[in-house]
Amino acid sequence: MNDAKIRLCVTQALGDGQTIPLTQDQAHYLFGVMRLKIGARVLLFNGVDGEYLAEVTQAAKRKGVLTCLKQTRLLQMPPDLWLLFAPIKKARTDFIVEKAAEMGAAQIMPVQTRYTNSDRIRQDRLQAHALEAAEQCGGTYVPKVTDIRKLDVVLADWPADRQLIFCDEALIGAKEALLEHSDTQKWAILIGPEGGFSVEERAKLSALPFVTKISLGPRILRADTAAVAALTLWQSTLGDWG
Repeated sequence: MNDAKIRLCVTQALGDGQTIPLTQDQAHYLFGVMRLKIGARVLLFNGVDGEYLAEVTQAAKRKGVLTCLKQTRLLQMPPDLWLLFAPIKKARTDFIVEKAAEMGAAQIMPVQTRYTNSDRIRQDRLQAHALEAAEQCGGTYVPKVTDIRKLDVVLADWPADRQLIFCDEALIGAKEALLEHSDTQKWAILIGPEGGFSVEERAKLSALPFVTKISLGPRILRADTAAVAALTLWQSTLGDWG
């Protein structure tokens, strides 16, 4: 019987009978915070081997061991979708990363634009938020969060086979624009900063052959709202929600 309530992302390989030594932080969480005892069940995933039901076989304050019992889910990869966004205030940037992980982004890429509020991020902290979101939402894959790069640099090195969605508040209509490229497998979404894109950035994006311009409706959305709206629109039109 699978009565596990906790999901944990680990780095070790998973398989029937495989033992998983816990880190100090993982042991503290399971045994100090969640009060699990020997014999308790936990769900594990590592982004490669799917999800496994495991049992606590050793438990201490700073260490412990889990033993894999059986596979409960196969690996479910997200669509090949990247989310590019200009970082905003700390809590709202955290929100964007968490929701992108929950909604099936394969990679999350902070970018610096002319009006970006901050040119620095804590990549390790944002990666931890993505991992926690995957644990909580039932995902078996943790999206990579890259370090921040200038938008111009990212665009100069852009892969020719990946379509980039530019959310342009001056347009109307969205699904029709996406469906024009329904045979494209690799996509990315670009969300601008609170101050919007500069005139030069808008002109450059509009001229790029791999850019698809869409609207997110008649109202101007906050950056974190726009990220969720764009991910929802893409997933419901071309992604794995159908």
